[in-house]
Amino acid sequence: MALAALAKKIFGSANDRQVKKYQPLVDAINAMEPEIAALSDDELRAKTEQFKQEYKDGKTLKDLLVPAFAVVREGAKRALGQRHYDVQLIGGMVLNDNAIAEMRTGEGKTLVATLAVYLNAIAEKGVHVVTVNDYLAKRDAEWMNQVYSFLGLTTGVIIHGISEDQRRAAYQADVTYGTNNEFGFDYLRDNMKYSREQMVQRGHNFAIVDEVDSILIDEARTPLIISGPSEDRSDLYVKINALIPLVEEGDYELDEKQRSATFTDQGIEKLEEVLRKEELIKGEGLYDVENVSVVHHLNAALRAHKLFTRDKDYIVRNNEVVIVDEFTGRMMPGRRFSEGLHQALEAKEGAEIQPENQTLASITFQNYFRLYDKLAGMTGTASTEAEEFADIYKLNVVTVPTNRPTARIDEEDEVYRTQEEKYEAIAKEVAACQPKGQPVLVGTTSIEKSEQLAKMLEKEGVKDVKVLNARQHEQEAHIIANAGMPGAVTIATNMAGRGTDIQLGGNLEMRVDLECDGLEGEEREKKIEAIKAEIEENKQKSLAAGGLYVVGTERHESRRIDNQLRGRSGRQGDPGRSKFYLSLQDDLMRIFAPERMESMLTKLGLEDGEAISHPWVSSALERSQSKVEARNFDIRKNILKYDDVMNDQRKVIFEQRLELMDDDNVSETITEMRHDVVEDIIQRFVPERAYPEQWNTEGLNEAAKTYLNIEVQTDKWAEEEGIDVAEVTERLTKVADEAAAAKAAQYTPDVMRQIEKQFLLQSLDGLWREHLVTLDHLSKVVGWRAIAQRDPLNEYKQEAYELFQGLLDRLRELVITQISHVQIEMRPPEPEMPQMQESHINPQTGRNEVGEDSDLNMENWGKVRRNDPCPCGSGKKYKHCHGAY
Repeated sequence: MALAALAKKIFGSANDRQVKKYQPLVDAINAMEPEIAALSDDELRAKTEQFKQEYKDGKTLKDLLVPAFAVVREGAKRALGQRHYDVQLIGGMVLNDNAIAEMRTGEGKTLVATLAVYLNAIAEKGVHVVTVNDYLAKRDAEWMNQVYSFLGLTTGVIIHGISEDQRRAAYQADVTYGTNNEFGFDYLRDNMKYSREQMVQRGHNFAIVDEVDSILIDEARTPLIISGPSEDRSDLYVKINALIPLVEEGDYELDEKQRSATFTDQGIEKLEEVLRKEELIKGEGLYDVENVSVVHHLNAALRAHKLFTRDKDYIVRNNEVVIVDEFTGRMMPGRRFSEGLHQALEAKEGAEIQPENQTLASITFQNYFRLYDKLAGMTGTASTEAEEFADIYKLNVVTVPTNRPTARIDEEDEVYRTQEEKYEAIAKEVAACQPKGQPVLVGTTSIEKSEQLAKMLEKEGVKDVKVLNARQHEQEAHIIANAGMPGAVTIATNMAGRGTDIQLGGNLEMRVDLECDGLEGEEREKKIEAIKAEIEENKQKSLAAGGLYVVGTERHESRRIDNQLRGRSGRQGDPGRSKFYLSLQDDLMRIFAPERMESMLTKLGLEDGEAISHPWVSSALERSQSKVEARNFDIRKNILKYDDVMNDQRKVIFEQRLELMDDDNVSETITEMRHDVVEDIIQRFVPERAYPEQWNTEGLNEAAKTYLNIEVQTDKWAEEEGIDVAEVTERLTKVADEAAAAKAAQYTPDVMRQIEKQFLLQSLDGLWREHLVTLDHLSKVVGWRAIAQRDPLNEYKQEAYELFQGLLDRLRELVITQISHVQIEMRPPEPEMPQMQESHINPQTGRNEVGEDSDLNMENWGKVRRNDPCPCGSGKKYKHCHGAY
């Protein structure tokens, strides 16, 4: 260790060397300042078009960095009255270099982002700024738009509840602010659309993720999921199931080897009559375009009854149909047959019918953000997770120096035997701070503990305790902004109030918003001056009392969360203090550091009712935390390995969809599919190297009718002298092509092109959704393979690949069968998007944070004061909006 410390002293750390590399660029930007400051507003704005032209003419963004940063700094000075510090310029360079800028709270990350955003917007491919909630997206977009619009750039914002047209317009802007959830859901929804014009996003060029540790690590533990309406089709399965007993021999053909069953013409005629009476089909016949779903259900029901046997292929247990593995004879709970077969078996056995397709689309944040050509992030706490950022996202972490030296005092942890003793000590400590005017921020790990502590503080005589709980973002921003007032006591859970500074004496901007609403001219100016004077007076009182005192009530599993809390104090060189109060009953102490910690504290002489404070304790705890972090990283990495398998397939499907949407004429693809189907059915009924008399010509004729809707007599072809498989393939292909050409001539090529494209996209979507469900079930049960000494991940990869191959084979058959049998009476309507429900489970609370749990649900707003901004995001005061009498 001594050698490493000596080397670091001589050569500096890797981080120091990285920061030094940026210094010449900072000097160059500073040297340009007088020249840029001399420009008029119009001349400054004209620089944007000049940079865009230079970029088109071949200059790189690296070439334009110095003048562009100089222009942004001047723009911010004029539009906001804020000039970027040198360290903020360095932060902007880090972002532009595909890295994470770790900057302390209060160092102005929101302003730092404008530098990299402006430079990358010059390429005119769109820049996304990602925030943790709708309130911050809206606030930052409105705030920084003053700079962007001053320099001639457009800004859009994506928040929950806006229309598709509003989204499309926001993505067309040079800069788009929004939340991680909204960006991810828009990507998934776009890949369910049926034309480019319906899509809202325009690619993934560059994203800056604010609070990058929260979004890319904490929230990335759960995927984004879009599910369809829980469409209950059990009634249709039951009705179709009741028809199968009517089907007799001669009404269907079985191929037990291929596990396929098809209806004969005789069977179809019989069923059409019954289906029409039951009003289950529309139009002329079963194969009309409107009846595709019924055909799907009939085929599934036929297979369920004629090819699958209870207690051999499956068992019924607890009213559930459970698959039996055909090779091992073991039950496979969690696995389900695809293509509606499992539901058909449930209908056959009178078991509860589970929904057929629930998940329409899903993606993890890891895989969404890896779509971007260029990714960057900023936060106050990233270095403890540097390995994960580098491994998963290829992002380096650069710690940017503070503008002023940090004056906060971080005290050693204080350890008690019991939680009761610990909370009593905290209550006494906080009660002692309020009379001398020192503001205190108390960090807790849960809402329950926040409320419990608030009651104890009130008993100790502490007045006006504010409790935050990471639910009402806009109200929290106002409360956290006032947490630096003399004598203020604020209790916050881990994530509450992020994105807002705690400024000693109060936050000028927040107070002006609240107190100057409706005031104009001289009256407004007077009020602002009075607020400024009051804030300055309060700031001096808070400074004299020692600045903000941060009290931690226990250590978190992650050092990063502890550092977030500590970082609230000591903003911009202010004095401050932080201290963690712990007990042997805390989760981290109890689970991860029991025996050693107990013996260490006994050696140090810990007595009942007393506390121990020692560097040994703090370092032992940090070691425990780093072990937990490593374990959590391994869990996330393992989950991602499984999702990567699906992600590779997702990319193929989504790229294929885009190609199909862009192609006005997919007839070549359809022709290839038709030829592949011909080859498939010939392989199925004509054994390799078999003599013509050994061919299953009856099966071949039937398959040609089922899949291609053509009448052939291959039994007569087999009697011809010298006939071989190649000749049969050629003839069958020719008849199928002629039938397709006749259909195109009947309905006109233009109409057929539309039908082909529509069937192709809809069939691909349907099979992909079923495939997602199957993969989801597979991932849940494949872990058991480890018992048989087989690697679950390799097993998953292999089976997922085979399932994907099967999807492509079924796609060919499905599309060609539908197109061969389609009867067009009128131009089919444009396919509609299914009804959708979005969800992202908050890893901390286990609740869905989208839709019913979002900021737009009034039940979650808590108490809103009449003059507060309405939490719905309208921009009006609560009393003029949802709080109107």
